[in-house]
Amino acid sequence: MGTGENDLPNIGAPARGALGNAGYTRLEQLTDVTEAELLALHGVGPKAVRILRETLAGRGLSFRSSRDG
Repeated sequence: MGTGENDLPNIGAPARGALGNAGYTRLEQLTDVTEAELLALHGVGPKAVRILRETLAGRGLSFRSSRDG
């Protein structure tokens, strides 16, 4: 199991807080959600989603596709 440390990139306090409140503290957890679901969180905007997308891609990961059901 992981250490539980927050490994999210620097996305700004509002977005980081919104993700934390929703239970997302690890980058890998974001592979279970779509970009639209993240954008629906108050405090998460397009810039934060772009940074998260790029960080995920750098690790060979991606958001869940809206087509994945």
